[in-house]
Amino acid sequence: MVHTCVVAGCRNRRTPGTTLSFYRFPRDPERKQRWIAAVNREGWVPNEGSRLCSTHFISGKQVKNPRSPDYVPSVFTSAPLSPNIQEAAAFEPYDKQEAHVEAANALLYLQGQGRLDEDLSHLRCRPGPERTKSSVNSDDEEKEDEDDGGGGGDDDEDESVSESENVCKGDKALGNSTVKSLNYEACLNALRKENMELRESLEKMSLSEVAFRNDPEKVQFYTGLPNYFVLETVMWLLVPHMKSEKNAKLSKFQQLLLTLMRLRLDLKNQDLAYRFGVKVATVTRTVHRIISIMFTTLVPTAVFWPSRTELRKNLPAAVRQTHPDCAVILDCFTVSLEKAVSVDANRQSPTETAEVVRHLSRPTSVSELKYVIGVAPQGVVMFVSRGSPGNVSDKTLVESCGLLCKLLPGDVVLAERDFDIGDLVGARKAELKITNDHSKMFKNDQNPREEASLISEERMNVYRHVGRVVQMVKKRYSMLTGPVESPFTVIDRSSNVTTFDKIVQVACALNNLCISAVPLE
Repeated sequence: MVHTCVVAGCRNRRTPGTTLSFYRFPRDPERKQRWIAAVNREGWVPNEGSRLCSTHFISGKQVKNPRSPDYVPSVFTSAPLSPNIQEAAAFEPYDKQEAHVEAANALLYLQGQGRLDEDLSHLRCRPGPERTKSSVNSDDEEKEDEDDGGGGGDDDEDESVSESENVCKGDKALGNSTVKSLNYEACLNALRKENMELRESLEKMSLSEVAFRNDPEKVQFYTGLPNYFVLETVMWLLVPHMKSEKNAKLSKFQQLLLTLMRLRLDLKNQDLAYRFGVKVATVTRTVHRIISIMFTTLVPTAVFWPSRTELRKNLPAAVRQTHPDCAVILDCFTVSLEKAVSVDANRQSPTETAEVVRHLSRPTSVSELKYVIGVAPQGVVMFVSRGSPGNVSDKTLVESCGLLCKLLPGDVVLAERDFDIGDLVGARKAELKITNDHSKMFKNDQNPREEASLISEERMNVYRHVGRVVQMVKKRYSMLTGPVESPFTVIDRSSNVTTFDKIVQVACALNNLCISAVPLE
């Protein structure tokens, strides 16, 4: 009789030459019920001809020890086909012939059954250790449950093994099964440990919240932020403004992480698409959307001009000794463009204000953007202008960016180089001081070296203060080093600001959330 595995989706059958074994369902009611539950066919009940192939056991065969994982079949995810099996339709012409061959083999075996019983009858009378009826039945059941694995014989072949032979081999089989059970348990524990280690390794390599929660070095490398707490705080601030999209492949955390990786490492959109398993268009939309949300939500919170009281209350010692009325330290930095932009005074460019355009005498090609940055003496960015053409003078840029409106009478503005804005600052009843103007310092001195020795180390720190802040922002967020890609220079109609202008301010806001890189104490 041809046996076919009863598991849904498994097409294994006993054919000539097969290496598979086929097992009938146990007689023990409890174990039989567990087998039926494992097969998981709703409303199905096995009959005398129902068989289960050996591919559904971990070791490739059933085991009688209740502590063994193969006491009940457990492999059902993808039952492999026998290597000798072909399509079911190919066997249809041979089914009848195979049935005749197997029936003939069964008759030949039954003809020798009587002689076999007579030859083994004397073994039943041999004295031996007493065995309980339950143990004998268990051995009988093991032989009856397991069909032959070589493809020959029939159901009766399993039942033909005599009781006396089971008695003789019982102790040995029990010992072997105990050893095998221990080996299976050790193997199973090793596999579980390996599985757990692989899961932990996969979590560490993944770009998920769990992978970042307890790994500050990973947070710093991918986001520039000092730890997960700061990253989580930024996330809480942005989540109410992030829309939930149906069937979104990226979680809100991954959208923020993708954007920060774009700023931090200046990774290309194609690279990010591979890392997060999404399309390039999804990366582009995500970056622009999250940058806009951070510009309207995070920047006003982190980049602002503090009151005079707050500035002077926390003034670093070095600045307090040299410039106690210092309100802001100014500097400029430029970023190159990937593609030059033509600027015409009659048509406003997306990367500049009308006030700046008015000062351009003729159409020109712009290859870089210039920004004015204002840093508090404490080392945080408190003002960033919009991008302007790199050939615009510092005076024109400062006059048009809105920084002068924030100055109060009596404020001192420090600059490391000559901005030529003394008259503009003076109009606000404030004072501009160029910290490294050595020509004025040594004007009436006969020995410049002697005068230079009077410059304290604290003042030298002030000279380098802004430069170090600007360099730290650029180092922390590589995207600010340029070149700026053309899509980021297009103006956003909703805010009348280019995306790269938003990026500069967002990078400064994120930098302010970190510990100051230039303490002056």
